[in-house]
Amino acid sequence: MKVYIVRHGQVPHNALKEYNSQDEDLTELGIKQAEQLREKIKDMHFDIVISSPLLRATHTEYILTNYDDSIITDERLRERGCGTLSGQPNSVTDREEYWNYYSKIQYGINENIQDFFKRVYNFLDELKTKDYNSVLIVAHSGVSKAFSGYFEGIQDGKFLNRGLKNCEMKEYELN
Repeated sequence: MKVYIVRHGQVPHNALKEYNSQDEDLTELGIKQAEQLREKIKDMHFDIVISSPLLRATHTEYILTNYDDSIITDERLRERGCGTLSGQPNSVTDREEYWNYYSKIQYGINENIQDFFKRVYNFLDELKTKDYNSVLIVAHSGVSKAFSGYFEGIQDGKFLNRGLKNCEMKEYELN
């Protein structure tokens, strides 16, 4: 099965380089990014499209699927919970450590990276049991980092630079 993961379009916290746990919508640029991606993938067929339930992802999916309102969401595709870091600049943490699979540092009250990856891996393990040829997933940078770990291995545990940019897409083969 081919699995395509897309990160949502830009939202205000991306532009401000802040942590965010709020459910916010796309910026004007984020809408344009999604429209540009829609043009690139318009000839692709997907058996199913599944999104994170957060507005930024569902709005991106809505644009990518030509305003099809039958959006399927899965809670396991939510972004990593940043807890008390929400609204604070990314610079309040060591980003390398925040996205280090082996880090023992716990910033504020946030979701442990290993627990977060297990949640995403559970989704992918269940997806393996389905009879699809091609699946489009619309989610977040952190979720794309977890996909990277699942398909490419944990390696040195450093995931900061293994995530997708806004409206970037990556293809994987799920067996």
